[in-house]
Amino acid sequence: MKVALAMLRPGRAMGLCWAGWLMVAPAVAAAQAPGTGLPTAVAQAPEGRVIDQVVAVIEGQVLTRSELEFETRVALVQQGALQAAIEPLDEEALKGGLELAINLRLQVLSADRLEAFATEQAEVEARVAKFRQLFEREEAFQGFLTRSGADLGLLTEVLGRRVRAERILDSRIRPRAQVSEAEVLRYYQQHSSEYPEGYAAVKAQLQNKLKRERYDALTAEDLAELRASAQVRRVAPFAREARR
Repeated sequence: MKVALAMLRPGRAMGLCWAGWLMVAPAVAAAQAPGTGLPTAVAQAPEGRVIDQVVAVIEGQVLTRSELEFETRVALVQQGALQAAIEPLDEEALKGGLELAINLRLQVLSADRLEAFATEQAEVEARVAKFRQLFEREEAFQGFLTRSGADLGLLTEVLGRRVRAERILDSRIRPRAQVSEAEVLRYYQQHSSEYPEGYAAVKAQLQNKLKRERYDALTAEDLAELRASAQVRRVAPFAREARR
């Protein structure tokens, strides 16, 4: 079975995409430890064996594999891939999830240093409620948390981090992503053969297209700059392979 991992879309950014969220199609077919919902490599093991592992250290903060798996599953479920709530993830999914986890944490750590962009609790609660509603039954939602070794508090923390990171990024990018009417008209004139319906009919569509492209480009630049100055150490073998 394939799970399409879509790009992260900030809720406050006109539906424009985040750059840095890897586009992958992970195969969800790894072995599963009975009754746990976790890959055997990180499921409960006899005494003396490792049951979790450090995946990366981000500005001194440790990210474990179990944390990464949970956050990756949450992101996938938000994109509509509900099977990710119950089926194992392969390393391609975890590589994509790792890049997202790093970006989110670096955004939040940067804001913490400035004591800026506090998150409204109501906004986080609304995001949690929306996530909960993605499951057909409450039992399925609770089962997801149990299999992931998580609880409502951890889910709230994960979604709260994402809400805050979206707000931080959008505050920096949105003002610079505006597109003038002259730019829209110039683009139309250069591609008029593609829009036989005429300028008036496609003006709004083209404006949104150009905004989205500019937003994505500026986001990529912003995240690249943030990553360049950050102390990030990938530890797990698959995590080191993700390094570019």
